[in-house]
Amino acid sequence: MAQTDAATTRIGVAIDIPPPWGAQLTRRRHEAGDPQAAYTPAHVTLLGPTEVASAELPGIERQLEKIAAAQQPFTIHLRGTGTFRPVTEVVFVTLAVGISECELLAAAIAAADGVHRDARFPYHPHVTVAQDVPSAALDAVFDDLADFDARFDVPAFTLFSHDLSAGGEGPWQRRRDYKLGG
Repeated sequence: MAQTDAATTRIGVAIDIPPPWGAQLTRRRHEAGDPQAAYTPAHVTLLGPTEVASAELPGIERQLEKIAAAQQPFTIHLRGTGTFRPVTEVVFVTLAVGISECELLAAAIAAADGVHRDARFPYHPHVTVAQDVPSAALDAVFDDLADFDARFDVPAFTLFSHDLSAGGEGPWQRRRDYKLGG
């Protein structure tokens, strides 16, 4: 992890999974033994954890307003499970609809001034339901959610931040929602 100081903030941008599905997926992640379930509710990541200069935040927020205004609300259809194994120990719920819209938002957010993140892998929108847990737990989540199906409208995305003074531990804090379409 990069060295942090008081002038740095860790941000992330995501689409929340609405009730009742968000709670269901977060609960299943917790049942798998994934410690991140306690800190990170079910979501589709648009920008993963990224450290930015705190002084850049107002400018980043203005850019997020413009990005949101340029994207019309859309629908996400979650259906079934997938995995990144053997590359990483992750099981996720897949997007059947909404992939292109998420890709466009993610690319625009990653290109915003003040946002510099070296991605380890190509962007692939998904909802993580188990990560870095024993193989048997990954297999169980994969099978348990194989028939998962949810469709919902996406009216906004959210900017989250982490308190780095506490070592970056604890839940992500909601900073602001950005309504799509202006």
